[in-house]
Amino acid sequence: MNQAKREIRGLFLDNWMDPQCQDFGTETQKEKVETESSFPDEILEHILGFISERKDRNSFSLVCKSWFRLEALNRRHCFIGNCYAASPEVLIRRFPRVKSLVLKGKPRFADFNLVPQDWGAHLGPWVVAMVPAYPWLESLHLKRMSVKDEDLDIIASSLPKFKQLIIDCCDGFSTGGLASIASKCRELTDLELSEDHIDDNGADWLSCFPETTSLVSLSFECLNSDINFDALERLVTRSPSLKKLRLNNSVSISQLLKLMTKAPQLTHLGAGSFRDEVTPELALQLSAAFRQCNELKCLSGFYDFMPEYLQLIWPVCANLTSLNLSYAPIASDELEEIICLCHQLERLWVLDSVGDSGLQAVGSTCRNLKMLHVFPADAREDSPGGVSEEGLVAISKGCPNLESILYFCHRMTNDAVITMSLNCSNLTCFRLCIMGRRAPDHVTEQPMDEGFGAIVKNCKSLTRLAVSGLLTDRAFEYIGLYGKLVRTLSVAFAGDSDRSLEFVLNGCTNLQKLEIRDSPFTDKSLFSGLHRYEEMRFLWMSGCNLTLEGCKRLAKLAPRINVEVINENAVDASENQVEKLYLYRSLAGPRKDLPSFVSIL
Repeated sequence: MNQAKREIRGLFLDNWMDPQCQDFGTETQKEKVETESSFPDEILEHILGFISERKDRNSFSLVCKSWFRLEALNRRHCFIGNCYAASPEVLIRRFPRVKSLVLKGKPRFADFNLVPQDWGAHLGPWVVAMVPAYPWLESLHLKRMSVKDEDLDIIASSLPKFKQLIIDCCDGFSTGGLASIASKCRELTDLELSEDHIDDNGADWLSCFPETTSLVSLSFECLNSDINFDALERLVTRSPSLKKLRLNNSVSISQLLKLMTKAPQLTHLGAGSFRDEVTPELALQLSAAFRQCNELKCLSGFYDFMPEYLQLIWPVCANLTSLNLSYAPIASDELEEIICLCHQLERLWVLDSVGDSGLQAVGSTCRNLKMLHVFPADAREDSPGGVSEEGLVAISKGCPNLESILYFCHRMTNDAVITMSLNCSNLTCFRLCIMGRRAPDHVTEQPMDEGFGAIVKNCKSLTRLAVSGLLTDRAFEYIGLYGKLVRTLSVAFAGDSDRSLEFVLNGCTNLQKLEIRDSPFTDKSLFSGLHRYEEMRFLWMSGCNLTLEGCKRLAKLAPRINVEVINENAVDASENQVEKLYLYRSLAGPRKDLPSFVSIL
């Protein structure tokens, strides 16, 4: 199969959503690939039923023409990592029977306000093209897209089998669009809204669900407005299949009690607001309700949290595998009261207000922890911070099965990061964000090169890395030398010279996504990756030393790459500066919806 893949790669569009895709090739090349399968289609279709991973299906499609066509006809789920990397017409032509689609828009740095609000990623053209082509579409997952109420209404009105809508980090729509989905999608099982900007136009969307529902998941944590609680209570009551319910901060503790009493079958609960005064009687009732939810595995929410109410969740702690306290600024002793009961915990989100001692309690209890996110309670660079290298070491010693960590802190040492690399060698994701620009090892005053070098050297399965602190070219040399599986690399305020980026682009052979901000890289480093960009999903650079002339030269040398220059601030035409560069491969060519501050070279 490897030989066939080498022969066909570049001749067929195996998965243009994946940045490693190639073009269809020339007519002469196509004529050379005439291999046909000796297996009957019925057998191959049966085999395809057991292959769900995109990479495996892509490999299947590369064997020969007949396998290529058969896989396309049997592809039910598609993933598009960049809505401008392909057009909806290409999607429909390539995969005519899709039932489920994941569609991503803006670059990830949009989460940090580095991408202008009206940059693009409009859902409208996709909906207009897909609805008539895929009338059987059942699932749509949108991330960082600009969504309008009209888009949601078209989906609701035209897709009778539509079941699942997940909207993540999107904007542009309102409760009116949610009302269309609720009222018209009669077979809806999942409606999940996460970190979206939703306008409240007064539509009572929770009252629009049908009398008989198949809801399994309902999440609206990000909705910043009051809801019709009576309608929500009625909806929960008539949704016997509901397993996941995540509430926003308008739902009080007493209202939470009512919902839990109606839905003891919940496995995921976002608990709403914990600010109301709790009487002894209400506390006993709520504890009993939590105890009744014996299938509850994932707990989140706790907006406007009052620490004295922590004991209310004690009855479910023993069964929890996921606990999100990222909105609850609790202290170390308060966390210890809960965490000592959570022996099965695998995923944990906390604020750095828990301190190093709180993380020590996690390390002492949660031996099965696989994912940890520690966010800053105060994101200012000059704030004192709550956790340090001591907390990181405690986690590494107590949680040997850790696979993913995001750790915000104000001080760190190389020794602590090296210890993490040795104790948690199964890490696939390591994101260390040292608050304060170019902060060195606070004990030795040396760069953090050796710490990050140890991570890429000792963690053999590492695929995602975010670096920060004082880093020289040496750190990036380590990354290029040992980070062969790294697919996503985020760099902020780091590097000495262009050699840093050259090490990465030449060494990290599996790199797909490269995000850089406020680093001293110039056009020279940009050109060092010319041989890689067609294989990558994207390159983002902001606050670097790039010139317009250099970007134009790059665009000429790489015609199949879209080179977007984003200059939000008024720049004189004679100036040769580039504020932000977004570079990505596209089968659709330059996009047509450019705002005034974006140019495609």
